[in-house]
Amino acid sequence: MKKLIDVYAYRMKGGIPEFLLFLRSAKKIYAHQWRMIGGKVEEGEKYWEAALRELREETGLQPHEFWTIPSVNTFYEAKTDKIHHIPAFAVSLDDEVIPELDDEHTEYRWISIDELDSYLSWPEQKRLIRLTYNLLVNDQILPEWRISIP
Repeated sequence: MKKLIDVYAYRMKGGIPEFLLFLRSAKKIYAHQWRMIGGKVEEGEKYWEAALRELREETGLQPHEFWTIPSVNTFYEAKTDKIHHIPAFAVSLDDEVIPELDDEHTEYRWISIDELDSYLSWPEQKRLIRLTYNLLVNDQILPEWRISIP
């Protein structure tokens, strides 16, 4: 079974997190949906390494903080009859960065937590963003979740 990762990118504006979402291209899976960064883990790659690679490939950006969200995105895919357990990672970006869009996306947008339901459809993605938001605003990121950026 393919191994997947999710990456939730955020920036802090006045002490409040804003999340970076991308509109999927018409020619890609999840066409015309707003989504976070995601992708497949390559052969011999660790999940966290795939998360950093996908961030760089899909945005051209480098995080200044990188950590494991203490939960996973879990869902059932009827087409393949598989249950997916996808590790989730958070990356903090500088507030003035401009992502470089690849061929998977046509737009990007920074959204507030209040705009979440207007953009995302997948309940697990919304749950993970809300969890990330709460951990950030309550300063509850544990040292064990932090990952050193090579």
